[in-house]
Amino acid sequence: MSKFTHFNPEGEAHMVNIGEKPVTRRLAIADGRICMQTETLRLIQSGGHKKGDVLGIARIAGITGAKKTSDLIPLCHPIPVTSVEVEFETEKAPPAVYCKATVETFGQTGVEMEALTAVLTALLTVYDMCKAVDRGMIIQAVGLVKKSGGRSGAWERDG
Repeated sequence: MSKFTHFNPEGEAHMVNIGEKPVTRRLAIADGRICMQTETLRLIQSGGHKKGDVLGIARIAGITGAKKTSDLIPLCHPIPVTSVEVEFETEKAPPAVYCKATVETFGQTGVEMEALTAVLTALLTVYDMCKAVDRGMIIQAVGLVKKSGGRSGAWERDG
């Protein structure tokens, strides 16, 4: 296992210096889901929610979350993302909304945190828009699916 990179030799938190790293194409995919009651899922699918297009608004929130990651996570570098794609699928049993985010850049550091932030922001938006009808929703299984680029190369989650 590698050492933690966000600590200097004195054990203090610091932002990693990426100045000497080469610019490469970086890609990261993350996913997760929010489980809910069947009726909540029906409202989302039918577009019958009084707040409007839940998944459309959650998609925009996910894209915004990816772009704002360095404002939310203290030691993340601001990255000029070149692409953010947020996709949803509804699942019947158990009732849930699955979210997948793909983020890309050409830069000196990866976009794993941007992909994870996109998924979490999108799913939190679904929760926020639907909490009036279903406070028991659960966000779960958020994680990195794969990443590529940079010195560490490609990585993919098993299964």
